[in-house]
Amino acid sequence: MERPINPFVTSGKIPPAHFCDRVEEAAALEKSLVNQLNVVLTSARRMGKTSLVDFVFDKPSIQGEYVTVAVDILHTTTFREFIFTLGTAVFDRVASRSDKMRRLFVTLLKSLSASFGYDPIQNTPTFDIKLGDIQQPEYTLREIFEYLENVDSRCLVVIDEFQQITRYPEKNVEALLRTYIQKLSNVNFVFSGSRRRLMEEMFFSAKRPFYQSAKALRLEAIDADVYFEFANSHFQKAEKCLGKEAFTLLYDTFWGVTFYIQRILKDAYSETLPGESCNSKRMAGLIESYIEENDSHLREQLAFITEAQKELLYAIHKERQIQSITSASFNKKHRLRSPSSTQSAALKLLEYDLITRREKVYSLSDPLLSLWLDRKLG
Repeated sequence: MERPINPFVTSGKIPPAHFCDRVEEAAALEKSLVNQLNVVLTSARRMGKTSLVDFVFDKPSIQGEYVTVAVDILHTTTFREFIFTLGTAVFDRVASRSDKMRRLFVTLLKSLSASFGYDPIQNTPTFDIKLGDIQQPEYTLREIFEYLENVDSRCLVVIDEFQQITRYPEKNVEALLRTYIQKLSNVNFVFSGSRRRLMEEMFFSAKRPFYQSAKALRLEAIDADVYFEFANSHFQKAEKCLGKEAFTLLYDTFWGVTFYIQRILKDAYSETLPGESCNSKRMAGLIESYIEENDSHLREQLAFITEAQKELLYAIHKERQIQSITSASFNKKHRLRSPSSTQSAALKLLEYDLITRREKVYSLSDPLLSLWLDRKLG
């Protein structure tokens, strides 16, 4: 007997039957891309941006008409790494489609000619690029975009964690990318990012190169009632029950963040037998187990920040939300060193994405970290 698939997917592409809501967001993204608009997609981390893009890219209106390329640049630290990651993704997703596309890639990327090999069995070029092969990043970038411009189908490129380019040591990356991208007629982009403040500055500040160059789409938490109906329907199909109070506990505990809710629901579905109900007590136990499971990871995360940064992180956590972190009253209440030291620590915590600032209000970025601190700090 074939074992039933757990419907709460936490990695890889999500089948349409297991994809929760995002009806309006998916329609807006699909419409924008079909109408040849670039999109800037923002949300808090783990809210489902990548899954949404994958879901839309798999729609018939996109899949049969476009070539799609996904590039995650969170791990990159230099412009050369960006080019390396982009070039590899373009070869894997576009050039590998046919001999014609492979040969065109070899022809147009002259700056990387030394990186091409040859497969005598398949009678096709191979691409064995190393980071050190990229000696002229700007020139190679221009060649990659020229290649995409000459592909026989329209191209859609999603660059995940796009705000990472602001951390490169090279100072002209934004302007350079904008210069090339605005000239493309065969390519549209989804610029996806979880650092909303940085992304909004990049695309909505008149002082920045990407100003008003993309349609804005923001993902918020899925409505709690909609999410419950989705989750409970899958429990019911397996002759199980998900208590409404149990789901509300889960949703509120993790601030509506999709990944954490999916992960705990996956555990709840697995541990609830047919004929049983997942109640609040069971849900609370699953939440506690998940926090404990991540104990080492969270400890390591805090091991790399300074004492002053920890002090501020703990203070913001105790307040839950705070606006005036440099005020004398806040610094005195939490025995922080000085307003200037607090300001410096805040900039680093924002950079590390341990805290977030929205409408001048500071709070922790990650509900899991907040829960863990509740237990460690009492």
